[in-house]
Amino acid sequence: MAIKTQHIMLWVLGALFPGVVAMTFVWGLGVVWNVAWLCILCVASEVAALYLKGVRQTSTLLFQLKDTSVLVTAVLIAICLPPFTHVGILALAALAAVGLAKHAYGGLGRNVFNPAMVGYAVVLVSFPQALATWPSGSGAEVDGFSGATLLTEFRYRSGITASEFELSQAAAVAQQRFVAFCFLAGGLLLAYKKLIAWRVTAGMFAGLALAALVGYDQGSSLSLGGAWFHWTMGGFMAAAFFIVTDPVTHPRQHRHQIIFGLTVGVFVYLIRAFGAYPDGIAFAVLFANCLTPFLNRLPAKQPKPGKTDTAPLTEQSGRG
Repeated sequence: MAIKTQHIMLWVLGALFPGVVAMTFVWGLGVVWNVAWLCILCVASEVAALYLKGVRQTSTLLFQLKDTSVLVTAVLIAICLPPFTHVGILALAALAAVGLAKHAYGGLGRNVFNPAMVGYAVVLVSFPQALATWPSGSGAEVDGFSGATLLTEFRYRSGITASEFELSQAAAVAQQRFVAFCFLAGGLLLAYKKLIAWRVTAGMFAGLALAALVGYDQGSSLSLGGAWFHWTMGGFMAAAFFIVTDPVTHPRQHRHQIIFGLTVGVFVYLIRAFGAYPDGIAFAVLFANCLTPFLNRLPAKQPKPGKTDTAPLTEQSGRG
């Protein structure tokens, strides 16, 4: 029996909580600022979109909001952005995610692209400088390096090995990994509850690992970084469990879910190593989203008697 979308969304919000708390502990109350404002702005964008689509009765609007999926979108955008991001940037992200990526395609369950990643990508392209620098620690001024900018520092380091870089940035690396492991804990809970497609997550881990293995050079001063470094830096853990597992924008067939995850993982590594943006997750996910309709049209492997090669109904409820 299918699990209601609201039930799934509440579990996702609960699983995100440890990571959000860890980010707040490390980078300060600016994280809460992002979450609070984006929840307000995404709900407002949802109401405005529904109103423009002809939903005018208050009871109907409240019923549409009841599934809380828009709050998941808000939190996912919030954790991608530096603390105390300007409200104008947050408003643009909310409008792009809810209005453009979700309702322009027909609403919940019909979107082709992950709404949170569309919202983040739009503001990242529009305001790259404003989103480039994170605070160096809890309550610190925005003058240090951490989060995604740690990846920038690694890529443009000069004349030091990978291990020397991690030693020189030991505090920032430890903070980033603490946050990553908190998102990992929440993600494993969702996997245990069978609320996400674990094959997509496993494929993403494997794709990045394979790409890192090809570029591995024992950590010289020209190293592009090993799998462990990339898994635990930036937003990889959060993306692997909370973003690529969006059931609407990944393929239905189990084998195709692995291909989807592999694609995201490989492209995250390639963008981090050779692209213009330090983290690359949003663009890797959106590229893989383009493949989903094609993968869904490929012939399915014939399942064994009593088994199915498609995702269960718990994985087919929308998250947008």
